Amino acid sequence: MAHAREALLDAALAALVHRSWSAVRMADLAVDARVSRQTLYNEFGSKEGLARALVRREADAYLQGVRRLLADPAPPERNLLAVAEWTVARAATRPILRALLTGAWNERLPVPRPVRPGARPAPVPAQRRADEGPPAPGELVAATAACAGERWAAGCELAVRIALSHVVAPAPPVAAQCEEPESWSPMTPTMTRLIETILRVETTSPRKIIP
Repeated sequence: MAHAREALLDAALAALVHRSWSAVRMADLAVDARVSRQTLYNEFGSKEGLARALVRREADAYLQGVRRLLADPAPPERNLLAVAEWTVARAATRPILRALLTGAWNERLPVPRPVRPGARPAPVPAQRRADEGPPAPGELVAATAACAGERWAAGCELAVRIALSHVVAPAPPVAAQCEEPESWSPMTPTMTRLIETILRVETTSPRKIIP
């Protein structure tokens, strides 16, 4: 039922454009995804389970994008700059990712609640993984850095942390929050030059640990 699961997650993400998570109704999501309510509950167990799955998918999609950028056969500093720029662009239009990276959750978002102690494990493998909970901001940054491999992990972490200083700027209008960015140029030229300069030094003699 992977297709149904993705359709339900897409429907939930689209619903957040128009209403807060507390106003999202499971029955409406089933209708929008063209699946039965039973299928919805079979996949996620509850609305809280759906929230955990939605947040996990955002984290996974972000890391997948980072890996794709780092796989480009370009100089390391250019790839790391691309990761920084994409982090800012993605976070600006994906409020859940923004919250994952910054820890700044609000009432409009599906804040992932922990599974109740003693609860039976979900029958769906993807949901069991989601029920483990999302990464904390520091864990997500560390996972991002790990995508670059040991040699460039420090430079990647530095690029992402500089990008996050830009992510905390005001968010775009709600209507645009779930759209994919058309451009990866959300940062000012000054910040881009700063990252380029720092990464040029960092990738020439990378440190293993960033204080």
